[in-house]
Amino acid sequence: MTRRHRCYTQLLAICLAVMVTFALPKGLNWLGMVGYNLMPLVIIRGLGEPFGRVPFGRVPHRLFRFLGFAAFLSSLVWTLTPIYMRGTGVPMLVLWAAFVGWSSLRLIRGLAQEPEVSERVLMGALAGYLLVGLTAGLLFSAVETVIPGSFTSAGGSGGAAISLAPGAENVFSSVWKINFMRLNYFAFVCLTTVGFGDIVPVTPQAQMFSVAVSLIGTTYLALVMGVLISRYRGRSGN
Repeated sequence: MTRRHRCYTQLLAICLAVMVTFALPKGLNWLGMVGYNLMPLVIIRGLGEPFGRVPFGRVPHRLFRFLGFAAFLSSLVWTLTPIYMRGTGVPMLVLWAAFVGWSSLRLIRGLAQEPEVSERVLMGALAGYLLVGLTAGLLFSAVETVIPGSFTSAGGSGGAAISLAPGAENVFSSVWKINFMRLNYFAFVCLTTVGFGDIVPVTPQAQMFSVAVSLIGTTYLALVMGVLISRYRGRSGN
């Protein structure tokens, strides 16, 4: 088993664990930050080294690792900083979105060059799909932080769908005034094109991001998952 194959399974486990923490009671949501802090370390170890036949050069390779360590350090500092001393959180969200998005592209490139489609490769493809959804959740959170009211409930309750429970107004950091879990939930609703309609993007920026996530989700399922599953079935039939 190669290092990249181990990364596939570890990354899938971390993505699933992070998503589980979104459903935990409020006092246990901090466990999600543990998963986010572990994610760049696993990605750098598994996807940080150059692979494949396309030479990207040393600069992109080093830049990817640097971006990963920067995302890890920013998340760690954010976790350890008292709430009243935290800023808006937008730089951290954008940094994380850039790193996770780039990681998804490197993961897809690695999957495309796998000589044989195994169960672990399919796990890697599923991990890539979840990474795209988590990236969208980070971007939606950044949009809502910069432009409050970008997302609202379908009933027109003035942003109640993305507001935290009573007492959130006492938190000084604006990123903590949004419901991170709800925005990640909406990101996966867009990614899967389910369209429950309980959360609605109302600003042009939020609407265009939502459309883009929906297009990326359907494209990923059709091209990446579809091709890999057909190759896997072909291998099983031989």
